[in-house]
Amino acid sequence: MSSGKYRKEHNCLNCGSHVEKHYCSDCGQPNLELKESFWGFLSHSIAHYFHFDNKFFQTLTPLLTKPGQVTLDYLAGKRARYINPVSMYIFVSIVYFLVVYSPKHSEKEVVDVKSSEKKEVLDSAAHGLNRIGFSDSSAIVSRTKRSIQEGLDRSEFKQMDFKQQEIVLTDLKKLNKANYSDSLKKVITKLSIIHDERNDSTYEAYLIRQKNLPLLQKDNWFERMIKKRSISIGQKSEVIQETLEHNRPKQYFLLMPLLAFFIMLNFRKNHIYYLDHLIFTIHGMTAYFIVQIFTSPLLKYVFGGHSIMGSIIQLGVIVWICWYMYSSLKVFYQRSRKSIIGKMIWIFILYALAFSITETIMVNLIYYVAT
Repeated sequence: MSSGKYRKEHNCLNCGSHVEKHYCSDCGQPNLELKESFWGFLSHSIAHYFHFDNKFFQTLTPLLTKPGQVTLDYLAGKRARYINPVSMYIFVSIVYFLVVYSPKHSEKEVVDVKSSEKKEVLDSAAHGLNRIGFSDSSAIVSRTKRSIQEGLDRSEFKQMDFKQQEIVLTDLKKLNKANYSDSLKKVITKLSIIHDERNDSTYEAYLIRQKNLPLLQKDNWFERMIKKRSISIGQKSEVIQETLEHNRPKQYFLLMPLLAFFIMLNFRKNHIYYLDHLIFTIHGMTAYFIVQIFTSPLLKYVFGGHSIMGSIIQLGVIVWICWYMYSSLKVFYQRSRKSIIGKMIWIFILYALAFSITETIMVNLIYYVAT
């Protein structure tokens, strides 16, 4: 890998030890001349880069196509061809969270987009009806545009908070009282349903509703305290969710030793050291991140999570996780198919439980910091 002119002296410039040939036997530093040309420096740097690049792909291919084999080779001492598990995990996880995590648009940008989308939908509907022979002044076009307008208005109404919804409904009711209209009454009814569903979106609204209930149906002080906290979390859900996603690397990193412990518990009869289980887990998590690096952008920016293609991709990832876990456990631990499937289920249950507990703890910590 080293390129450059080797020194004639036999003392290591890094640790001072005696150097027999080209490399120090104590620290491993190549015994190269300090002064090198620009092209020598450049070629040396490129050699280092392609050495890493070559090792990365030598690790990547069997890691994805031969589950468990990289761990077996690494523990058997075949390490020169592979990148260190922790180094590769850190590199891949950084790329993963740069690709997957993206900040949300501001509220103003969302409003602007909705307004432009509304105009685009209305114009498109009118243009389509005109093409099949209906004029802009026809009753059908007017009713269609009004129906679309009401649907979009309901969508915007859902985005408002409780007080804003109440102001809008009050104004509409006043308008309907002054100039009665069946269509306006229908709109008020539909918006009132949305408003009632969001009745407990603020603690003040919850207290008003409680005040109007019969004595036996009212919540006690403990239930009110729980309700206040849940409403507060709901109001800050966007901030909490964004902070939660931002801290996913820490969550995955902290859960990885725990996942290795769960695997060790299930395969304790193999009499393998915990560190070996941990290396196996690191390789598995690295493979998962690599798959997500390619699938997450497709879900977020191309197909969307709720589309048919998006659902197929998500199902494919789940199937791949099950296949990869089964294959890697089968290769690494050498157990029967029935034993592997049973232990897989237990590992999934334990990890899901641990993930749920840490998620709850993180939400509570974020909530208390935010408030």
